[in-house]
Amino acid sequence: MTAFEIARSYIGTAEAPGPVNNPDIMDMYSSVGHDWVEHDSVAWCAAFVGHCLEQAGLRSTRRLTARSYLDWGLPVDLDDAQEGDIVVFWRGRRDGWQGHVGFFVARAGASIEVLGGNQADAVTIRRYARAKLLGVRRAGNVAPAVALSVRKVQTRLRALGYHEVGAADGVVGPRTRGALLAFRDDAGLPPRPVIDVALTEALARAAPREIAPARAQGMPENSRIVTAANAQIGLGLIGAVGSVGTQIAPAVAQAEGAQTLAVRALALLGLDGAVSAALPWIGAAVFIGVILYAVKARTARIEDHRTGRTP
Repeated sequence: MTAFEIARSYIGTAEAPGPVNNPDIMDMYSSVGHDWVEHDSVAWCAAFVGHCLEQAGLRSTRRLTARSYLDWGLPVDLDDAQEGDIVVFWRGRRDGWQGHVGFFVARAGASIEVLGGNQADAVTIRRYARAKLLGVRRAGNVAPAVALSVRKVQTRLRALGYHEVGAADGVVGPRTRGALLAFRDDAGLPPRPVIDVALTEALARAAPREIAPARAQGMPENSRIVTAANAQIGLGLIGAVGSVGTQIAPAVAQAEGAQTLAVRALALLGLDGAVSAALPWIGAAVFIGVILYAVKARTARIEDHRTGRTP
């Protein structure tokens, strides 16, 4: 979607009454790096334009002043203005700092139709006097926004220790939203599960997540992997000892082996003695392999717990 199409989708969005804040407007401040704003009554026309540009993949000025857009993109003559161009107007004094910014819709005689935010405290299409126009800008030389994809955000969160994000699948599901909220809380950002400028900048400078000492030395509770591994280790030890023990009871081993067709065949070849002697050691080796695999699985599960990869 283009920035103008995104802007149109917000028509009707308005400031919340009283002390309540509209979360959509609060997200606009955050998406251009101003998550410090506490109320939706703070002038948000530039935040609205910037939010739409960033969502469309273009870097905005990331400022809350309307006149900052006079240095954005390329200048365009009003007669050549197209739907979606950025228009900036002066308020107060022409040589002052106040202003208003929005998206050009159409020329209407001595006025200009503008799609913008904070127009009567809402996103609307309104007319502004042509005489107050300061400039028209178009995204001709604007670099793409330096924004991370969902998959890259997920990968970065995992690298920082926010393993609750789950797989880096490019989908903002429940687990990813939980990881975003956890990271934003640790980074002192507003608790909103959104990927914005503030988030990507915080991810870039963040240090790995701290692990509580109790967890770093702890053990996973009620872990089926650890329980199964312990059982395998115990049974493996018993099996290994039992296999080696059969060496001191060759008569039993030979009696059991003689019942099989394979041993009879080996007897005809004169190999029955060698195989009978080796079988207990082969069995012990198998049990030792089971023990080593179980120890490895147990160690990996405990490590995942202590590093926060798993509960």
